[in-house]
Amino acid sequence: MDLATIIGVLAACVTVLIAIFLGGSFSQFVDLPSILIVFGGGLAATLVRFPLTGLLSAFGMGAKLAFTHKKIEPRELVENIAHLAETARKEGPLGLENVEIAEPTLAKGVQFVADGYDYSLIRDTMEKERDLFLNRLNEGARVYRALGDSAPAFGMIGTLVGLVQMLATMDDPSTIGPSMAIALLTTLYGSLIANIVCIPVADKLDSKFEQEELNQTLVIDGVLQIRESKSPSLIREMLLAYIPEKGRSDMAEAAA
Repeated sequence: MDLATIIGVLAACVTVLIAIFLGGSFSQFVDLPSILIVFGGGLAATLVRFPLTGLLSAFGMGAKLAFTHKKIEPRELVENIAHLAETARKEGPLGLENVEIAEPTLAKGVQFVADGYDYSLIRDTMEKERDLFLNRLNEGARVYRALGDSAPAFGMIGTLVGLVQMLATMDDPSTIGPSMAIALLTTLYGSLIANIVCIPVADKLDSKFEQEELNQTLVIDGVLQIRESKSPSLIREMLLAYIPEKGRSDMAEAAA
C-alpha cells in the first residue's frame, strides 16, 4: 500500500473540509448542476480522447498502482538475484523451483531458467512483457492527466454558464444566488478534482513508470546472467550499475 498517496489525498481533503466548516455550512458548497457540469463534462471530454475499454482499464490500473503498489528497491532485487545465482550454482537450474520469489517478473524469469528456455527466448519474452506493461502504465498516466486538464476547463465553462444565467435574470433577485453558486462552485470542483486527484495520480504514475522500467530491466539482465551460469559475485557487480552511488557504498559496507 502506498501510504504517501493515501495520506496526501486525505490531508488535502481534510484541509479543504476544515476551511469549509470554519467559514460556514457544508451544504453551501454542494450544488448538483455544478457537479454535473464538471464531472459529466470532464469524463465526456476524456472519453473523446480515449476508447472506452482503454479508459476503464487505465482508471483501474492507475488507481491500483497509485494507491496499492509496493515500491521495490533495486538493491533488494540485486541481492535476491545474487542469492538465486548462488542457488543455481549449487543445485543447478532445477533448484530454483524450490525458492519462493515475491516479485512477479523475477519469479517468471527464474521459472524460464528452471524450465531450460533458450537465452534469446527468455530475453525477447521478458522484454516484450516489460514494454507492454510500461505502455499500459503510460496510458493510465495520460488518462488521469487528460481528466486533470478537462476538469478545470469545465469548471470555467460552468462559471460562464452561471454568469450568463445570472445576467439574464438580473431583474429577479432570487435567481442571483443559485446562478452565482454555479458560477463559483464549478471552478472550485474543477480545481479540486485536478489538483487533489488527477494530476497527482498522473505524476505518481510517471514516477512508477521510471521505477518499473529500471527494476524490470534490472531483473531481465539478472535473469539472463543466471541463465548463462555467471557467478553470483560477478552478477552483483554487473547489476550495481542500476543502484545509485550511495546505495552501492551501503551494500559494500553490509557485505563487509
